[in-house]
Amino acid sequence: MKKLFALLCTLGIAQTASAANISTLGALSQPEFRTLSEDLGAALSYKPVTPAAPLGTTGFDMGIEVTQTDMSKSSQIWSKATGGGSPINNLYIPKLHIDKGLPFGIDVAAFYSKVPTTNISLYGGELRYAILDGGVTQPAVAIRGSFTKLSGINQLSLDTKGIDLSISKGFAMFTPYAGIGQVWVNSTANGVNLAAESFTQGKVFVGANLNLGFSNLAAEVDKTGGIQSISMKLGFRF
Repeated sequence: MKKLFALLCTLGIAQTASAANISTLGALSQPEFRTLSEDLGAALSYKPVTPAAPLGTTGFDMGIEVTQTDMSKSSQIWSKATGGGSPINNLYIPKLHIDKGLPFGIDVAAFYSKVPTTNISLYGGELRYAILDGGVTQPAVAIRGSFTKLSGINQLSLDTKGIDLSISKGFAMFTPYAGIGQVWVNSTANGVNLAAESFTQGKVFVGANLNLGFSNLAAEVDKTGGIQSISMKLGFRF
């Protein structure tokens, strides 16, 4: 598993090696800015990569995560936005992700990311409440509120807010889960002649968690606004 995660990180760095900094948004038309904002909204919005079941007051879920998002719609636009940087079809976002259980079925989580070879930094978090804790015969059901905020790009301010409902059912060490929700994206180009873009994107996701005691592996497929992201997290869950 560690070798697989290391491979994902290597692929991400290689893929973004010529991505360059977003610094020439003034070269975009308004429709191009909207398309780029939609792809970035899907890529930068919150990815839970965890089942619905609460961790409990002593529980932690800590891991290193990589999210790959399909950027094919804005691939050529990315080149214009970065002053002639190479187009990219996939954006890889590495993250440090920490989830902590609290009393009464409440969990809180946060992450931080710095995308290699770009000026993209990102942080976000969630507050989750388990409507059903789950058990031997009963699934867990949870509602989540989340947010993310882009930093590091002087010309672009972008944030997302989300709400989703998820369900999971554990089978020994293996726990599949799924969810549906909505994401609100606000994207503003600073200092250039482009109007701000605010829109919503529907969200669906499915994933699975495998807990091996000494390590934990989770994987998730997410479609936000019809744009696909694949995430993998390796760490510890107890």
